[in-house]
Parts: sequence; C-alpha cells; structure tokens
Amino acid sequence: MMNNWDLDMMLNEEGTTVVAIAGHVRPDGDCVGSCMALYHYIRDNYPDKKVDVFLEDISSKFYYINKADSIIKHSITDAYKPDLFIAIDSGDKERLGFAACLLERTDNTLNIDHHISNTNFAKLNWVKPDASAACEILCEIFKEEAIGYDTAVALFTGIIHDTGVFKHSNTTRSTFNAAGMLVSKGIPSTDIINDSFFQKTYIQNQILGRALLESVMFYDKKCIFSVVSKKDMDFYGVASADLDGIVNQLVVTEGVELAIFMYEIGVHQYKVSLRSNKYIDVSKIAGQFGGGGHVRAAGCTMHGKVHDVINSISNAIAAQMGNDE
Repeated sequence: MMNNWDLDMMLNEEGTTVVAIAGHVRPDGDCVGSCMALYHYIRDNYPDKKVDVFLEDISSKFYYINKADSIIKHSITDAYKPDLFIAIDSGDKERLGFAACLLERTDNTLNIDHHISNTNFAKLNWVKPDASAACEILCEIFKEEAIGYDTAVALFTGIIHDTGVFKHSNTTRSTFNAAGMLVSKGIPSTDIINDSFFQKTYIQNQILGRALLESVMFYDKKCIFSVVSKKDMDFYGVASADLDGIVNQLVVTEGVELAIFMYEIGVHQYKVSLRSNKYIDVSKIAGQFGGGGHVRAAGCTMHGKVHDVINSISNAIAAQMGNDE
C-alpha cells in the first residue's frame, strides 16, 4: 500500500510528460468514472501534462461526465510510448484489452484496483479488495482540496455503479464518507443516480422484460438464470451495454441467493455475469472459468451450449452450498 502523496510524487517526477490511462474491456460505470476522474484530476492540477485515456466504446449515458464523449481513444499507434501508464479497475493484464501493450512499452506502470482476483501485474500496485470501487480508492489517493467538480462527478459515478447505489455488501463507512465528500463539491448527485443508473431506454426495457420472462429458477428457487441470444440482440437492436442491470434485477428476486445472466458473444460463447446476496462467493466461481471479480459480483466468458454452461456453473455453486446434486 502506498501513501496518498505517491501519485503526486510520480506526476512530479522529471521526465513525466505523457500519462496514459486505461481500464477494462466493456467499461462499466466504475471503469469510466475512475478513468475520467484520473484524467480530470491530472489536467486540473498538472496542466503541463498530456493525458490520454484508452477505452473501448462507452455507453452514451456517461456523456454527462465532462469530455467523456470526446477525449477517449479506442486505438494505440505503434509509436506511442507514455512516461507513465496507469491501469485502473482491471484485475489482470488481459482485461485491459487493446491497452495491455502499454505495460510492456512503458517504464513506469501503476495498477490501481479493488478486485480480490487482481494479479498485481504492474511495477507498482495499489490494490485494495475491501474498497467498494476503484473510484473509492481514488478518493483516498487524491488530495481532497485538489478534487474539482468534474473529477467529483466522475468519482461519484463509479461509486454508485459498483455499489448499486449503496445497496451492495461492499458498501462501508469509507464508501459513505467518500460519497459525502464528493457531494460537498456541489455535484448533482440525484441526477447522476437517476440518469446513469436507473434510467433505461424503451429498447432496454424490452430486452430486460424478455430476459425476466424467460428466466429459470433452480436449486429450490435459490438460484435463477437467464440468457439472451445473439439472435434476440439483433432482433431488438441492442448492444452489450444495453444489457447492463439485467443480472441485478434477477438477483433481487424473492428467495434468490445467486443470479446468472448470460448473453451470446459468439458461436457457443457466452459472457456470464454472476451476482449473489449473502453467502455465495461468486468470485471463486468465476475464477474456476478464467474470470474474476468480487465476492458478490463477478463474471467470466464460457464456451459450450447453454445447458452445458449452466451445468458447469451449477457444480461450482453446489460446492459452496454443500450440495452434491
């Protein structure tokens, strides 16, 4: 664990002119929020630095974060070599996607993350698994007096998305303290929660309804799963970002401990999201299939027919439930 001043010390080092920032593939609220918070914090306090943010396409619902719709880059040239590379909210090198190459071509690399499965892949690693979000860690790293309005908006975004608006079990006193500090910066907290977390388009509601209608319960109704095929996604005209929130809706079903949501990304290939309520550690389940995440929220990519994927996951669930079925 590093001290609060270490990031500022790194930014003040002679020769640190170009800073690259990247998060994980299929960026969610905490990924977008933490990357953009780093961007604004550095630009506000170190205006002489050139800061580049590398991410896959982000949802337009995050465009209220200043410059999120204009400065994010989706590719890296062969000649690009930053002085400092900061990977944030990514549990391992592979999750960085196209930006992973920066780990090899950059002398100074920093990994800031809160996933329990983090592999400490950078030269310097600030990993805090008990933090609710990467944005909560940044609230500790940044100097409070140096956090501007745009930085605060981005940080609050990440915290509410990774805590389910302070509902998930990863929410702690530190989480509320961080959120309170950010609200004191004058940000429109209610609008951020409503517009980026709860609001859905008509098409998103349609695919959510389809997923709920076709969901199946098992293990004495303690588990629930649903799957959306590529054919269904094409029919409704939705992308993967439009499926955000489906697994969270499944897991609040009465009596359910664990929810599984899958969507097809290739022939017999599925992106799997796992959520649990009280006692199932879904990070262990995801880890068995090459994924990772948190105790109550994790994911992985799996191959096979839907029946085979669910059977494989069911065996991992049974091991934790003490059930040999």
